Amino acid sequence: MARQDFSGRREFLSGLAMTAGLLSLDSRAWAESPPETTRLRIGQSPAICFAAKYVASDQLFQAEGFAEVQYVKSPGHAFEPLVSGEADLAAGDAPTLLVALDKGQPIVLLMGLHIGCYELFGSDRVSSIRDLARKKIAVVWLNSAGHLMLSIMLAHVGIDPGKDVQWVTPGPGSRNPTDEAMQLLADGKVDAYIGFPPEPQELRARKIGRVLVSTTLDRPWSGYFCCFVAARRDFVLKHPVATKRALRAIVKAAAVCALEPERAARFLVDRGFTPGYEAAVQTLKELPYGKWREHNPADGLRFYALRLHEAGMIKSTPQKLIAQGTDWRFLNELKKELKG
Repeated sequence: MARQDFSGRREFLSGLAMTAGLLSLDSRAWAESPPETTRLRIGQSPAICFAAKYVASDQLFQAEGFAEVQYVKSPGHAFEPLVSGEADLAAGDAPTLLVALDKGQPIVLLMGLHIGCYELFGSDRVSSIRDLARKKIAVVWLNSAGHLMLSIMLAHVGIDPGKDVQWVTPGPGSRNPTDEAMQLLADGKVDAYIGFPPEPQELRARKIGRVLVSTTLDRPWSGYFCCFVAARRDFVLKHPVATKRALRAIVKAAAVCALEPERAARFLVDRGFTPGYEAAVQTLKELPYGKWREHNPADGLRFYALRLHEAGMIKSTPQKLIAQGTDWRFLNELKKELKG
């Protein structure tokens, strides 16, 4: 069994290298200095949509000069280890990252990771997001990623998320608030729940509710990055070469997710990043990981920041947050270097 597992892992890494090789580099990348540090600490959460930063964990990060890659687990947001100083790099959803920037957290956003991933599920009593006025909505906790995203959606259609709906959370001491929040919808105790992979895949498999909004397919949400790669500000300042090399590995891993979803999903399961192969495959096939070059990440941040500002959930203007909380220079360099 051990030999079979090793052979499968070796086959994946060989295929990963071949797929990543579809992206070529010009001479400037090969002449680049080695990273200032060979250790890279990355925030980890249960969200499968952040697959690219996990798929890069073996050959791709090593090829960029990182001898030690450590994943720092967080039961909540993957970027929380950034704030605490336990991680150097992470990924997170736009609303949560913008709220963190508004609070002055020492992070900087570097690139858009993918478009879509959130899905809003409703009961038989509602047929659109406008029907959620004066209804009960389940969230894992207040100010969670789902709570922020759905608050934006409600505000976008004229519903005050602070007054016009009733938010319901699992009780104190909940062992698995995500499962319990989804069960509230299954039991008919609430009329909506919003989730990100693997939650939508599980809800569909269990035939719980129906999709009211898919940020992957429905406008205006499908036109903007929903999730971003971020880093600690001091890490970027001290290690600019390492920052760029880490992003390059993630970009190549995103190509693997887009071009070989089955292979990437098997790797995620084998390495313990997620337990469900079918949900992982479905996620990787549905999400557009290849849009990092095409879409402007600032447009997505501006869109979400405006909605948060209108809902009274942040104080800073979108212009201030983008000016002080982003650094697109590495992304712009990679767009020139990587051909594909």
